[in-house]
Amino acid sequence: MRKSGILMHLASLPSEYGVGTMGAAARKFADFLSDAGQQYWQLLPICPTSYGDSPYQSFSTFAGNPYFIDLDLLASEGLLDKKEYVSVNWGDDVSRIDYGRLYEQRYPVLKLAAKRFLENEPEDFETFCELQAFWLEDYALFMTLKDTHGGCSWWQWEDELKRRDHSAIDKVRETMAEQIAFWKVLQYFFFRQWKSLKQYVNDKGIDFIGDLPIYVSQDSVDVWAHPELFQLDENLMPKEVSGCPPDGFSATGQLWGNPLFDWDKMAEDDYAWWVGRIDYFCHIYDVLRIDHFRGFDSYFAIPYGAETAKDGYWKQGPGMKLFNAVEAKIGKQPIIAEDLGFLTDSVKKLLADSGFPGMKVFELGFDSRDTNGNGYQPHNFIRGCVAYTGTHDNDTIQGWFASADPVDTEWAREYFRLTKEEGYHWGMMRALWASVADTAIVQAQDLLGLGSEARMNEPSTVGRNWQWRALPGVFTEELAQKIHRMMVLYERVN
Repeated sequence: MRKSGILMHLASLPSEYGVGTMGAAARKFADFLSDAGQQYWQLLPICPTSYGDSPYQSFSTFAGNPYFIDLDLLASEGLLDKKEYVSVNWGDDVSRIDYGRLYEQRYPVLKLAAKRFLENEPEDFETFCELQAFWLEDYALFMTLKDTHGGCSWWQWEDELKRRDHSAIDKVRETMAEQIAFWKVLQYFFFRQWKSLKQYVNDKGIDFIGDLPIYVSQDSVDVWAHPELFQLDENLMPKEVSGCPPDGFSATGQLWGNPLFDWDKMAEDDYAWWVGRIDYFCHIYDVLRIDHFRGFDSYFAIPYGAETAKDGYWKQGPGMKLFNAVEAKIGKQPIIAEDLGFLTDSVKKLLADSGFPGMKVFELGFDSRDTNGNGYQPHNFIRGCVAYTGTHDNDTIQGWFASADPVDTEWAREYFRLTKEEGYHWGMMRALWASVADTAIVQAQDLLGLGSEARMNEPSTVGRNWQWRALPGVFTEELAQKIHRMMVLYERVN
């Protein structure tokens, strides 16, 4: 069946407490999706954010973001009193996330709930810790050490902690057991609420599409606990880092700064870390989107310490050897490949050999800055693709029309026969739903007709990204019914 869905970051849901959570607003949004005839809710990564607030730069690839823990649900269990958090100033603008205030205000409230939880610890907490021990033990230890070091990066810690000396680590486990338990409890809260939300969403006939970043943050437990898996020097610092080359959007390219994987080392145990990572997230979500898929064919390496990506160069990735290992260990999985960026014939072959559906993005198909966008106009779509109006790295439709080259926007207006009366965003979404793509995904911001103020991320910029939040009441029954009519018209609902 032809399917459709909406891209909506959990953090962007309405709430009274500064950020979207897994509580009532998430269930209300699932109700909206159901009424609108949608089959997918696509998320951005749900892992903890670090400096810069990006869900693609996390302290852990496996952990859940404590900000998404719903305080009202904790209160309903007797772990909080509402007066302990309703009077907190969670931010002055309900349409933006104030991450600095969240960091300062959220953890003291969560510590109250964790303390009460541990005073009457349920039996399944120990079971959870045992099942998740392969990542949870190191994560809780890492976060405890970050706290005790004032948040500074792990490579700035004392040498014995930086290099995980056994006696030093054992001493920390003994002297800081209470702090370590706190971080474990937060993950128990998170995944208990996630399991409940996922069950609710699935019962509505909706599947979660989750997002797996290809890289991990340098300041993460993943690199600290497994330095042998990354291209690091004798001081445990990156030799080269990730990014992408200059293009029509940036004359200096993009410098992401993540440490690069040591693919030769990973091949020695048949990519066990990656197999485990993909297996884990295929159980967390219903469908998995793997970010920056072209990086498995070849990846852009930039000298560590470079100010821009201009001096980077391409290096060979693992290709099908990795995905053959994944399928051999865990079977064929529902995976979407984010095959955007500089696409060579070898990248296209890797996508074809993997059997994963690739992505098509409307905005890139009509933006002359993107030299790879020629296949992104709907007359070039194939049935097996997953088509988008835009992704989290693109402007909203209305924002794009206001900021892109007038020649490009006129091309799009003429191609789609757009009118102001219908709304440019509705005309483009309608064309997406009408296309042959098996799956069509639109951003929530585009459904609401919002401009650049609602853009999630502008690559290579800092300080204003990942902040957008939907206002309460905007996902109305009237809007759901309008979308549902489109789904019936274009046969994307039974």
